[in-house]
Amino acid sequence: MTLADAVSHLSPELWERANRALVRKGLAEFSHERLLTPEPLGGDRYAVRSDDGSVEYRFTARRHALDHWAVEESSVSRHQDGRELPLDALDFHIELRGALGLSPEVLPVYLEEISSTLAGSAFKYTKEQTPAAVLATSSFQDIETGMTEGHPCFVANNGRLGFGVHEFLSYAPEAASPVHLVWVAARKDVSTFTAGAGLDHDSFVRAELGEKAVEGFAARLRELGLELADYHLLPVHPWQWWNKTSVTFAAEIANQRLVLLGEGEDAYLAQQSIRTFFNQSAPHKHYVKTAISVLNMGFMRGLSAAYMEATPAINDWLHQLIQGDETLRSVDFSIIRERAAIGYHHRQYERATDRYSPYRKMLAALWRESPVESLRDGERLATMASLLHVDAEGRSFVGALIEESGLAPAEWLRSYLRAYLVPLLHCFYQYDLAYMPHGENTILVIEGGVVKRAIFKDIAEEIVVMDPDAVLPPAVERVRADIPEDMKLLSVFTDVFDCFFRFLGPILDAEGICEEDTFWRAVADCAHTYQESVPQLAERFERYDLFAEEFQLSCLNRLQLRNNKQMVDLADPAAALQLVGTLKNPVAPFARR
Repeated sequence: MTLADAVSHLSPELWERANRALVRKGLAEFSHERLLTPEPLGGDRYAVRSDDGSVEYRFTARRHALDHWAVEESSVSRHQDGRELPLDALDFHIELRGALGLSPEVLPVYLEEISSTLAGSAFKYTKEQTPAAVLATSSFQDIETGMTEGHPCFVANNGRLGFGVHEFLSYAPEAASPVHLVWVAARKDVSTFTAGAGLDHDSFVRAELGEKAVEGFAARLRELGLELADYHLLPVHPWQWWNKTSVTFAAEIANQRLVLLGEGEDAYLAQQSIRTFFNQSAPHKHYVKTAISVLNMGFMRGLSAAYMEATPAINDWLHQLIQGDETLRSVDFSIIRERAAIGYHHRQYERATDRYSPYRKMLAALWRESPVESLRDGERLATMASLLHVDAEGRSFVGALIEESGLAPAEWLRSYLRAYLVPLLHCFYQYDLAYMPHGENTILVIEGGVVKRAIFKDIAEEIVVMDPDAVLPPAVERVRADIPEDMKLLSVFTDVFDCFFRFLGPILDAEGICEEDTFWRAVADCAHTYQESVPQLAERFERYDLFAEEFQLSCLNRLQLRNNKQMVDLADPAAALQLVGTLKNPVAPFARR
């Protein structure tokens, strides 16, 4: 890469486009979270004023269910003293920092995340823009790397603080650059390897790496007078090796508790979550999720060695629960299990820190099953995040699937909701079990444009059992959380309705595919059909009413604006929630009383 290559995507035209898109999103999402209160100007026109009243943003927006603001990107303008100013996302956040609650400590770091998000968008604009109809029939990984938008709610959703430009081009999913993981040997007295039922370290890593690679690593250790039998093999993100492991763990390397073995032969592709890799050389092999000390979207993206220890057991427990449940089997629901995990214990950092410290999350990894293995003839895969993708011409990915299917939109939605929503509802009502089922955590299995089934991932860190009396194996006890009764159903209302369906309905409406009312009626019909299939849960349906008139508004950006380094304690997820008023429940009108 030349010096010029590092900034070739930062042209005035692309920068203006990226800023316009991000200011539009900021106006929409901050208004939704009631940080901003747009002033009506008549018709569909609105205005938002800066903290000091000197700057005014004007825009056109359609109001949708769940207080969703569909702001028209081309309509956004910025004015001061009778002049129109260029749109600038950094200025936008500075001018509104009081309304947004950005403290002097958080503001500059948040601005850096905004700048990185803008740069990432500008880079995406340099790529050939694939029409939605083409992307919708593309391969699993082409879809994964073809997304132009990240998390739909978060404004600063592509911060990746720590990546330089050359590292962005090497490791960001949109760059689609093959990555070879760095392998180290970790002495067994300072590392913990755990695996699911029927697996052990030696046979597992030989299956993943191949005999030739393992023998090569063993030979490297013997050259140093060391034995492979005394070590676990651990994959490291290349960024982490160069920026953290080789420096922060220098003493471990010097004392041969950690030994560099070299790069693996398999080429991997980074996923939307940036620290998870799909094996491009052998798609049937496991994903690898690695620790990476990069700040992105409210968290340092490390992996806790302590958390890794129970990961396979939690996945095995949930897998067995799903297999044994008639309702979940009937919709062909599944998870891709995290089958093995390893964590390195730096004893000195552990003595010096508490469990929240990023110093305890610098060196760990897990292996997750590939969904490719489960495909049947005619089936293909797509991240569910793709359903919210709209191409440069305003055509949607979901619209392309519906057209391919030949089904009426309501029929298509029935199949999709049966695959995605029924497992979420049943796990909640039957087991008090909730997932984090956002678009990046859900993989759809598609045949002929129709969603046939859903596969959930990212299990051990993000599921929660809310029943205080549930009998859980000791190794699984970590997933239990004490959630107040009136907040339990927020796992569906917030994560599914507000953070995904709120966007999907208006996309279908804007493209003229189906009216928003048709969309929410389909959601309600799916819920009714499910509830009628399990009458034994009637008391639960009454206690946790999916058709309640309203529910609490839980705000994600408010979490990041308050603390963009640690939004939520995963061990106590309810404690940090930012609840601001209520939203009208869009399925309430379809209740059958």
